[in-house]
Amino acid sequence: MKIAVQNITTFKVAAVYIGTVVGAGFATGQEVLQFFSFFGLTGFIALLLATTLFVFFGMIILELGRRLGADSHREIIQYAAGPWLGKVIDGIITFFLFGALTAMAAGAGAIFTEQFGLPHLMGSLVLVVATLITVLIGISGVISAISYVVPVLLLAVFGIAWATLTATPLDMGEVNRWAGASRPAVPFWFLSAVVYVSYNLVLGVAVLAPMGKHIRDAKVIRKGALYGGIGLGLGALAINLTLLANVPQVSGFEVPMVFIAAGISPLVQVVYSIVLLAEVYTTAVGSLYGFVERITDQGKPMFLWLVIGTGAAAFAAGQLGFSTLVRVLYPAVGYAGLLMLGGLFYGYVKERMVPSPAFKPRE
Repeated sequence: MKIAVQNITTFKVAAVYIGTVVGAGFATGQEVLQFFSFFGLTGFIALLLATTLFVFFGMIILELGRRLGADSHREIIQYAAGPWLGKVIDGIITFFLFGALTAMAAGAGAIFTEQFGLPHLMGSLVLVVATLITVLIGISGVISAISYVVPVLLLAVFGIAWATLTATPLDMGEVNRWAGASRPAVPFWFLSAVVYVSYNLVLGVAVLAPMGKHIRDAKVIRKGALYGGIGLGLGALAINLTLLANVPQVSGFEVPMVFIAAGISPLVQVVYSIVLLAEVYTTAVGSLYGFVERITDQGKPMFLWLVIGTGAAAFAAGQLGFSTLVRVLYPAVGYAGLLMLGGLFYGYVKERMVPSPAFKPRE
């Protein structure tokens, strides 16, 4: 479907950027806990660095998409990293699509267990079956629903943060003691911030790259990346403050934000759990569809069996546990994704020095 160039506004760029990164892992609080909270006060510096990197690389991806007239992330990756390394990076993106689906299966199981007292297997199975049905029938309705889920989710995050911090101010001494005994997913705060941005953009580039093609004004790209990056930083900051106000208890939960919501009121707990499950579902659908579409076309007979087989494999792997997958899988993809960030930076510098012949200035 052709996108009208004039309809891509700064607000839409920022909203789409935030929507591609704010997934279920973010909303559970587990990502922020592993990559920022475990560093204590130093985690705030890491958050500032991550926010800056989101702004910078978001701008690069969108700008390269505009200059190259990219229809997909592959054109940007291959231009920036070359044909061979570009294929390696594309393989990393494909792998993480399956990894994200696995993490969502684990996350649904954790929500069912911790919030509703139901078996972990049941939560994972319900999520995977719903995802399979949606992908096989069609995902247009779910894609539209994402635009409603993300704003509600962010409002819920800010609301829980406000309610928590007004009732339970931060105890810096307790935070430092707790952080000293914690084990972050990545050993150093600087590297943790970079890896966090890296694995998020491994998926984000697939959406941002083709969107850049349809943006007429470079100022919209710069402002959209700026506001989107700041929005991501503020959301992560709100979650981080909320988690630190509830140490050390949050360490023992797969879904710490729902545990905190339960401390506010049972109604808040139920509402946040439902919104979170909706986010888990939409993330799972996008991941499964993207993974299978990279291997075969939707109209081919293999599509059905690949969808079912991938769902079954994700269900099995999801029994490893949500926090374990976030701690092990996400950093691994983030380290591999550093190749992509390096390639993007090189491609951006190259494009500014020697503009690509594929770039056609827009009138």
